[in-house]
Amino acid sequence: MTNDAPKKGPRGETTTRGGRNTRQLILDAAAEIMCRDGYAGTKLSDIAEIAGIKTPAIYRHFHSRDDLVDAVMTVGHQRFIEHVTSVIDALPPNATPLDRILAAVAGHLEVALTMSHYAAASTRNMNQMPDDIRIKQQELRREYGAIWRRHLSEAAEAGQLHPDLNLYAAQGLIIGALSWSNEWWDPERQTLKPLIRNAQALVRQGLGR
Repeated sequence: MTNDAPKKGPRGETTTRGGRNTRQLILDAAAEIMCRDGYAGTKLSDIAEIAGIKTPAIYRHFHSRDDLVDAVMTVGHQRFIEHVTSVIDALPPNATPLDRILAAVAGHLEVALTMSHYAAASTRNMNQMPDDIRIKQQELRREYGAIWRRHLSEAAEAGQLHPDLNLYAAQGLIIGALSWSNEWWDPERQTLKPLIRNAQALVRQGLGR
């Protein structure tokens, strides 16, 4: 996961490591730790070590550990929205609604498994979040779900899906299954492309008429 491109800080802000500002370094380190160790195992001392700073310096940028965690989760959900939307938008104009659903399958797996610690952290940790963070994240989760809901509805209206399919259940099952891949996929045993093909085949056969 190397594509979490950090942005250079505003003028006058202390920067380190290739121009990344300290806040960005902390966020990147927190996403890495959350992806690896989960919410419960996320320690500010580990984040500080990866970021190359002293632990108290974190509090200059984030009020608390949970404030930092919330920021990571926000970026993670935004990564899903941005990447899956861009993958769908790149399809040709004659793409069918089912084509767009299958593109979303690929986009979700790409960003979660190989492109972003933030995205992986958001899927692996959502169920561990305290209620206040979970509530804050609901708007972004709904925004992401709306992408799937729109294309599932369009596919149903186009007659591409089983007529007795419950779209709400289908959406939850697809996103849940794709997100669970973070827990078991091993890039040393299988590359991403075959995994995407398998996932798309399952979704196509499960949804299609």
